[in-house]
Amino acid sequence: MAPNILNRVKELRAARGWTQEQLADAVGVSRQSINSIERDRYVPSLPLALTFARVFGCSTDEIFTLNGDVKPGEIKSGEMREG
Repeated sequence: MAPNILNRVKELRAARGWTQEQLADAVGVSRQSINSIERDRYVPSLPLALTFARVFGCSTDEIFTLNGDVKPGEIKSGEMREG
């Protein structure tokens, strides 16, 4: 089963007072694409995710979250196992 990707696109857009159309123009996609991303119907490509980060002035980790359960003993992203 593929993990879910959660995003804060709507929250970050609204905090800036932007419409979906304004954000769409800024990142180079249609307003319908922004709507689909905000409603979790579409996961953006890596280049688009990086463009969101540039436009919002934050890291992709602040916009997108991997919503998957980590089982005991598994290594989480960014952690290194000693030994």
